[in-house]
Amino acid sequence: MSTDLAIAILGLLLASVAIAPFVVRMRRMEKRTLEADRRAHDYGLKEPATLHPVINPEVCIGTGNCIKDVCPENVLGIRDGQAYVITPASCIGHGLCERACPVEAISLVFGTEKRGVDIPRIDQNFETNVPGIFIIGELGGMGLIGNAFEQGRQCVDGISKTLTSRRDILDAVVVGCGPAGLSASITATHNKLNFATIEKEDIGGTVRYFPRKKLVMTKPLKIPGYGKVNHKTIVKEDLESLWEDIVHRVGLEVATQETVISITRSENGHFLVQSDQKRYITQTVILAIGRRGVPRKLEVPGEDDSKVAYSLREPEAFQDSDILVVGGGDSAVEAALALSQQNGNRVTVSYRRDAFSRIKPMNRERINKAIEDRHIHVRWGTTVERIDRDAVHIRQTDSVVTPIKNDNVFVFIGGVLPTKFLSDCGIAIDTKFGTA
Repeated sequence: MSTDLAIAILGLLLASVAIAPFVVRMRRMEKRTLEADRRAHDYGLKEPATLHPVINPEVCIGTGNCIKDVCPENVLGIRDGQAYVITPASCIGHGLCERACPVEAISLVFGTEKRGVDIPRIDQNFETNVPGIFIIGELGGMGLIGNAFEQGRQCVDGISKTLTSRRDILDAVVVGCGPAGLSASITATHNKLNFATIEKEDIGGTVRYFPRKKLVMTKPLKIPGYGKVNHKTIVKEDLESLWEDIVHRVGLEVATQETVISITRSENGHFLVQSDQKRYITQTVILAIGRRGVPRKLEVPGEDDSKVAYSLREPEAFQDSDILVVGGGDSAVEAALALSQQNGNRVTVSYRRDAFSRIKPMNRERINKAIEDRHIHVRWGTTVERIDRDAVHIRQTDSVVTPIKNDNVFVFIGGVLPTKFLSDCGIAIDTKFGTA
């Protein structure tokens, strides 16, 4: 055997030994992907609600960097040697997969070719088509608390570099004090801006309307003037306490229980922000008002009755009642479960589809167990036709309308953009069909 041939064979053997662990790992990942994909089809997780990743097959080289220890929701897998989107409906938009890809083969997009998502028009600096008005957080398509906090920081840091502070007017008005608005306000304090923060309810925004003990997803955060917060998950009540501590230690002042009515631009280019209590004159406006503050309505007779609600803060306040929960997402499922655990309640869920879709695996297990144990009754393929004082009329897919006894109705069918308010501000809204 020649020396050259021996060296070639040795090289091949060494290469085989080197790549064997990678090949084995990829085969295991592909097997797990196949199993997870079957479950995703069974659970209705293939249709994304909003932001989700797409893979460019012409660029992806199948390193698996976007999968291992990156996505906490297990959205991605490996199929045919490339990254594959298993459960787009589970994506919460933290973007770690996109940043982990060494060849930029992953993009985060809104909507799909069939299902559009309405998003206010903003640029990479969070500025809308109206110069000086910025949008951050859930309103701009980012619902994860950690992302919202980061957007608030980036937005205000960017504004701080371009502003020339004046004594006679504010540098910024922050509208909303949920995660994004709180972060923007903290950063504005740290950057010594002259600003005001307005919140129509209380600090924390719509998170305060989550059910008790709801587990909230976040990520480690570095908060100016406060320090590092290392939570990856946190219970709602602990999150509220954390926010209150941050506000106290940073010395943040928030005008709560105050609603912004209009935002107009004056002749000299400044903004006039009119609330139900006073008027603010400012160089910039940061909108962090979210979407859930404008719940989607059923649009049926009787919906304006006082027994109809769009959030659940105190499930223990409802006992020995006939309760209808409308919706099939995580919020609806969590509310139904919380209400079913109260003394004497008889809980029914009305959902327009024939199976729950886009809900967390833990919620799926819990709701299936509750249905099996007859703690919750689900009426699949139904919609609400009419709400009366002591009953709700439910329409089946075969058009048969059935009245059911009822004391309270909770509606969780998503939120809508405050379209009129944004339009009055001059902000354009785009419908995204699978685009960034």
